[in-house]
Amino acid sequence: MTKTALITGATSGIGYATANEFAKHGIALILCGRRQDRLDTLKKDLDKHCRVHTLNFDIKDKNAVFNAINSLPEDFKTIDILINNAGNAHGLDPIQDGNLDDWDAMMDSNVKGLLYVSKAVIPQMTKRQSGHIINIGSSAGKEVYPNGNVYCASKHAVLALTEGMRIDLNPFGIKVGAISPGLVETEFSQVRFKGDAIADNVYQGYKALQPEDIADIIYFAITRPPHVNIADLLVFPTAQASSTLVKKEL
Repeated sequence: MTKTALITGATSGIGYATANEFAKHGIALILCGRRQDRLDTLKKDLDKHCRVHTLNFDIKDKNAVFNAINSLPEDFKTIDILINNAGNAHGLDPIQDGNLDDWDAMMDSNVKGLLYVSKAVIPQMTKRQSGHIINIGSSAGKEVYPNGNVYCASKHAVLALTEGMRIDLNPFGIKVGAISPGLVETEFSQVRFKGDAIADNVYQGYKALQPEDIADIIYFAITRPPHVNIADLLVFPTAQASSTLVKKEL
């Protein structure tokens, strides 16, 4: 029987690559994002490979999350796999200079948004006593780096929530895991630096991870045998040794 996966943040980066990877294997897709035009394009591209339904909402909006997921048509209502991918980084300021709007945006998306979507999906999984949840964390959830304060805190929270979910959902046979990438070449830095040209330097001088690399790992995780759960996976590009140590060619 074909499984159905819900992917947040599906319109770019890791979410987009994961949608394409899942589609290649015929997994039915519920693709969530804030940009309807990109959702429409993605649906058109993937329709030939699998069943696709799109949901246009912002995970920061609690009511929009529940309204969207409750609106799913009957043939998409059973969600077997949840990929909590949507999130963001805003600014790279020391704590004393931090922007409150940036802080709210990161905590609302990375932590509260993940919780809202999970809360909307988990009850059906506990009822069926089956399901698989993968939360996309970050190496920033493993170590704190200079000026990373609130972003790192939000990603530490993702890992704590992943562990808490795994404990609480264990009696229901639900798999829960986290994939935590280091430097991945996506729109991430454009968002963090708010379009500043400095964002172009982040991925220069070395080969960063690509979204497809993480999508491949996510697909590996969801296709393990029933008795195997990838609980916590940290992945760096070869050039990266820690959040602050990257070997770059001059």
